[in-house]
Amino acid sequence: MAKVVLGKDELIDLLIVATMAGEHVLLEDVPGVGKTLAAKALASSLDAKFTRLQFTPDLLPSDITGSMIYRSATVDFAFSPGPIFANVVLADEINRAPPRTQSALLEAMSEGQVSVDGVTHPLPKPFIVIATQNPFEYQGTYTLPESQLDRFLLRTSIGYPAREMERKVLQTHQSGEPVDRLQSVLSADDILAAQSAVGQVRFDETLTGYLLDIVEATRRHEGFQVGVSTRGLLSFYRGCQAMAVLRGRDYVVPDDLKQLAVPTLAHRVLPDGVFQGGSRSVVEQQLADLIESIPVPV
Repeated sequence: MAKVVLGKDELIDLLIVATMAGEHVLLEDVPGVGKTLAAKALASSLDAKFTRLQFTPDLLPSDITGSMIYRSATVDFAFSPGPIFANVVLADEINRAPPRTQSALLEAMSEGQVSVDGVTHPLPKPFIVIATQNPFEYQGTYTLPESQLDRFLLRTSIGYPAREMERKVLQTHQSGEPVDRLQSVLSADDILAAQSAVGQVRFDETLTGYLLDIVEATRRHEGFQVGVSTRGLLSFYRGCQAMAVLRGRDYVVPDDLKQLAVPTLAHRVLPDGVFQGGSRSVVEQQLADLIESIPVPV
């Protein structure tokens, strides 16, 4: 991935953490900085099916999940799977679809399945949604509800690359799109094995207490109307285990919690008296200050 997503090692780490944790990512940034490229690079590095969904105001839930189609050969209705039936799904500009369509992702992201006409259809494993949105363009958009934000393990941004990295981008794109030349290095079974290993990572009792201190502090903070949910707590726990595996350890250390706290928790708290879309930097700074004030177990 680093061959095509240049100078963004932290972003790559977070995408790998989410993949190993079996959860989802929200990339929030301006257009043209590589959000789609990062998702395609992840999918290309895996021997996995990749689909891209362009969210628009007229997109219907059935355009995502699939629908029942009449088959003249069998004189019956049969389920035709939608593009959500993939291993890596890019939900591009997710906030441009109305809430009804956004909600079609909720069951898929939480349960790994979709229900159509009362019948449940399991999604392929592994399954990860990488959603994108532009935080500075609000015309024709629908704010993601808190319940849907809570389904994302982490929210992060890419940012503009450094000047020298942009020079390398120009060089690597002289002969076409480099992501199209990436070869897979892991199979779907490898990812499932990694996800199983994540669940075996040791989480010391003192660190469990530290994690609970962080989550409880968000619920008491005077700047937050709503703190981190129990679902957020579980995602934070799982993400820290995945970070430990990424670093080559079978145990969690305090730095894992501190590194993941802001991208994992900032979108799960509701700031007091500030419009959600314009408050990200404020919330992240408040959360970072809050974490620094909590004693780290020795």
